[in-house]
Amino acid sequence: MYLTKEIKEEIFAQHGEKTNTGKTEGQIALFTFRISHLTEHLKKNRHDYNTERSLVLLVGKRRSLLDYLKKKEINRYREIIKVLGIRK
Repeated sequence: MYLTKEIKEEIFAQHGEKTNTGKTEGQIALFTFRISHLTEHLKKNRHDYNTERSLVLLVGKRRSLLDYLKKKEINRYREIIKVLGIRK
């Protein structure tokens, strides 16, 4: 499995707090990791439409969290965009 407990803990430790998994930056980082994995999968399996739908839903969830963060704390938004390399 590509997303183990250790990987999740590492992601949350880098982008927020290890114990606070509900922090917006941690969730955005986790979604970004999952999006990159699904993107690589779809490059190999072009006709996997269920995965394609899951990818679109994940991108939408991440976009919603980014919009929320931009509205509440613009500095945190700019920092997470720069760290993760997300462009709009």
